[in-house]
Amino acid sequence: MKEVGQGLSRRSILKGSMAGAAAIAASGGCSIMQGNSFKNPGNAAFYAENGAFTPQSAKEAYFAMMKALNYPIPDVLKTDEFWVCDFLQKDFEHLGMGGIFWINAKGKYGQTGTQVYTGPFAGGNFGYLGHEIFLLPGQVLPEHRHVGGNEGYGPKMESWHVRYGSVEFFGEYKGAGDETLISEMSEKERPWGFGQDWFKSKYVAKRTAQSGKLYSLEDPESWHFQRAGAQGAIVSEYATYHNQVEFSKPGMEFDSTKA
Repeated sequence: MKEVGQGLSRRSILKGSMAGAAAIAASGGCSIMQGNSFKNPGNAAFYAENGAFTPQSAKEAYFAMMKALNYPIPDVLKTDEFWVCDFLQKDFEHLGMGGIFWINAKGKYGQTGTQVYTGPFAGGNFGYLGHEIFLLPGQVLPEHRHVGGNEGYGPKMESWHVRYGSVEFFGEYKGAGDETLISEMSEKERPWGFGQDWFKSKYVAKRTAQSGKLYSLEDPESWHFQRAGAQGAIVSEYATYHNQVEFSKPGMEFDSTKA
């Protein structure tokens, strides 16, 4: 892990992003999606002098990335519904994420809405989720899995749709068919945590916004994670109801570092 320091201002982050955009336009009018005008500002931007993670600085970095990717920033992302997390690892530059749950609904058929449904599934559980994941260039959403929780819902099943940028999806099993072994990657390309006793994933597959091809978790309760490419990534997640998560690395939690 790298040492952390004083955070950067919103102005400096946005200034760097816009300068990159101007340079691309001056070089021939190419689409900003074809370049890498936004750079991950590094840990110094995300931690105060006392070591505490600064969520607003992280959000400003994501906003700058969104502008560089021409992603329309909805008003809801300027509220507390947009969350950021460093998983208590003090290394947000390399390991962290931003996200918003557009919806995470659960219920029983016939007991929601007008409650007039009396069909064969009445009283049975349903659940569904719409989630947006934001990753800075090179940033990793750490290895985790979802098992059946204590609410009567099964393991979360999910698919990911890269809307902007590119993502490497890592997993325990070869489900999609186009995965390759992580062990065959060069040492420089291997993901954060590879080779540690707690690390479970064995395969990797890449998806891009340009291809539009989804990647799906087909094996319940299997370990998985993802890493953004050089432009960063904005990923839409389609899934069953989310009610449980656990991480492979001991001591990791869905929380952020305090002072």
